[in-house]
Amino acid sequence: MELAQLSDRAMQIRECFARYEQRRVGRTWTREEIAQGFVVDVGDLMKLVMAKAGARRVEGDVDAKLAHELSDCLWSVLVLAKLYGFDLEKEFLHTMAELERGTAAKTEQDY
Repeated sequence: MELAQLSDRAMQIRECFARYEQRRVGRTWTREEIAQGFVVDVGDLMKLVMAKAGARRVEGDVDAKLAHELSDCLWSVLVLAKLYGFDLEKEFLHTMAELERGTAAKTEQDY
């Protein structure tokens, strides 16, 4: 699946959540609230990374939970990018090129 397709799928699920939020509390989450949810997901991800490293106990299949949480985090990033109007594929490629140039320059400085 291409990134654009993943983004479309993420937004389909976001619409499901929006309908649920509207029924439950009478309004949908703002972009800021979605970002706050992402922060919670990153915290959950960190707990699972620690469990995978043996520094924390987690009940159940750590690998399955870790894969799930990584997917949750990706979902949040895809949704936030769409809600803020960013072409994530373009921005990702631009950022990777910048990082590559930066690390190449630093590597040359090491010699």
